[in-house]
Amino acid sequence: MDHLVSPSLLAADFGNLEKDVLMVNKSQADWLHLDIMDGLFVPNISFGFPVIECVRKVAEKPLDVHLMIVDPDRYLARFRDTGANILTVQYEACTHLHRTVTEIHNLGMKAGVALNPHTPVSLLKNILPFVDMVLIMTVNPGLGGQSFIMESYNKITELRKIIDAGGYNVMIEVDGGIDTKNAAKLIESGVNVLVAGNSVFSSDDPIETIRKLKRLN
Repeated sequence: MDHLVSPSLLAADFGNLEKDVLMVNKSQADWLHLDIMDGLFVPNISFGFPVIECVRKVAEKPLDVHLMIVDPDRYLARFRDTGANILTVQYEACTHLHRTVTEIHNLGMKAGVALNPHTPVSLLKNILPFVDMVLIMTVNPGLGGQSFIMESYNKITELRKIIDAGGYNVMIEVDGGIDTKNAAKLIESGVNVLVAGNSVFSSDDPIETIRKLKRLN
């Protein structure tokens, strides 16, 4: 499968989100990534349901929603109702992860699980048969513009081996410090989905940057 690109709206112009969403619509991006932060699980607050609803009205790409919040089970149906197509929860925030991903599927969404940089991929062994995607955080979650954590390559390679050995149909997504300089190596390591924020929205030509991330040439 060709890799996917999911520009992160966290790095967009919050004063003119519609313009940036329309740009993503016109680009070769596959998904639109939305980071939901509550100021508790991570030291930042991003945007909530009203903003997501407005984005959904304009967006033509599937909404790839990552919940960096405590007790995400309270809001699963609400995120479905506001337009999420893929819903990813943090491993560290879910006491009953199997129940959570089962409910995400029951609500008609794809289910993902995200790992913080310090969390080993070996902990996913028993949940991989039940998820569609694993999101490897390649920076500490909560703040944009951080530098890519180099150890992430080993983590991705390890996870890819586990997925392939088990014959699981699970995509690997990465988020944090992703740009045209490290994208090719990430794909070679086994990544299926690139989330890119600052490298896209801070570039002089975001559509061209997305094209480079998608084509890697």
